[in-house]
Amino acid sequence: MERQTLLSEEDLALIHALQIAPRAGWVEVAAVLGVHPTSLAARWERLRASGLAWITGHRTGDPQTVSLAFIGVDCVMVDQSRVVEALCAVPEIITVEQTASSHALMLTVVTESMAQLSTEVIPSIRAIHGVLGYETSLCTRQHQNGSSWRLNVLSRAQQQKMQSLARIDYSDGQLPQSHLDLLPFLAADGRVTAAQIARALGRTAATAQRQLNRVLASHILSLRCEIAQSLSGLPVTCQWFVKVPPGQHEAAAATLRRLRNVRFSASTTGQSNFTVIMWLNSVADVMDVELTLQQNIPGIELRDSVVMLACTKRVGWMLRPDGTAAAVVGGAEPR
Repeated sequence: MERQTLLSEEDLALIHALQIAPRAGWVEVAAVLGVHPTSLAARWERLRASGLAWITGHRTGDPQTVSLAFIGVDCVMVDQSRVVEALCAVPEIITVEQTASSHALMLTVVTESMAQLSTEVIPSIRAIHGVLGYETSLCTRQHQNGSSWRLNVLSRAQQQKMQSLARIDYSDGQLPQSHLDLLPFLAADGRVTAAQIARALGRTAATAQRQLNRVLASHILSLRCEIAQSLSGLPVTCQWFVKVPPGQHEAAAATLRRLRNVRFSASTTGQSNFTVIMWLNSVADVMDVELTLQQNIPGIELRDSVVMLACTKRVGWMLRPDGTAAAVVGGAEPR
């Protein structure tokens, strides 16, 4: 189906608004978009129920608090679908993509520690029948992730109004387990209410609201409004593994933030020391992007480019072949 058949301009405007302020109230969003709040809520429920768009809360991947790794996996082609299924079942493997590169699969893995990565996740990957080998690089600093990627639909004035609704007073401090219990609910629905969490966990509404406020204000959680990639106008994903001169990582990250197609950038370990993920209009754009990177980031060396053939799991969500969301792995559905 064509994009315009599935998503109207009103749909896209709502998604863009929620990309900026994922938990903004319907009354406030309606005032920005000029739509009745009830109609807006119904529109979002239709988008969410069909998997065309969804809001999820996920661990930020800050290497100071968790271990974020990229693992390229080699496997027997005849068993690839079974390998993919087995990898998707591992909660710590948040993203699974099939590639057109030397590695058949590319994984993104988030664990509580490097010890968990080495003693639990990697052995589980090795144990999967059909896996031939793997290569791992670790994130040393995350510069940008999918929560900052935007559609280009709203006017500048509308974007500024939505930005004012997104302001959060962040606070530091470790969260106790009682607060971490809320994370699966936010993974399943980033707009989940305290009342829904309270009913599911058997807590009072006041307790759930206080805990939810603290979780949302913490630095461990990132909220993002996702869209089925096939409907974004940018159906191709490419990941570059590059080498940036020492001391130039922050400057490179600043340059990348000015490119609207960037979905993720991070400093890493390995033969390359930096990775960039973009959504593109076509494979033909890969060469244009590489020229842009070389012209704007002094000393950059492009080591490898990986075009993704399919994404089966993205940030904890299982996807259908058309890129729409099917279900969240390990999430808790609120009652």
